Amino acid sequence: MDLWAIWLIIAAVLVAAEIATLTAALGMLGGAALVTAAFAAAGVPLPFQLLVFTVVAVVSVVFVRPRVRRALKPRRERFGVDALVGRTAQVVSEVTGSGGRVRIGGEEWTARAYDETLVIPAGTEVDVMEISGATAVVYPRE
Repeated sequence: MDLWAIWLIIAAVLVAAEIATLTAALGMLGGAALVTAAFAAAGVPLPFQLLVFTVVAVVSVVFVRPRVRRALKPRRERFGVDALVGRTAQVVSEVTGSGGRVRIGGEEWTARAYDETLVIPAGTEVDVMEISGATAVVYPRE
């Protein structure tokens, strides 16, 4: 049996194992075996085929796999009041450690300062640090 056919079989087995496990590593090794099969079909000697497989496998696992895993990672969408955390708000009435009012995306919310010693005057832009019940906890923008 020709070496290129053996590399193709190895590639097929690795890709099938990748489909079963979804690790993104076996697929990279399968791709390396596929590239090596092309070199074997071109008549490259076995020691160089092993070198090609090693180089392509290392490069793909080290550089490509992290990007693939990051792209496949499900994104967690924030809904409701969780979506307000991190947004910018405008102070409507003076905000202190005990109370005040801010406008977040067109809605007016009760608010209190994240640092209870701060007094944030009306008109100041603030960041929403957290939502506690129906109260936005805010901190002035720098």
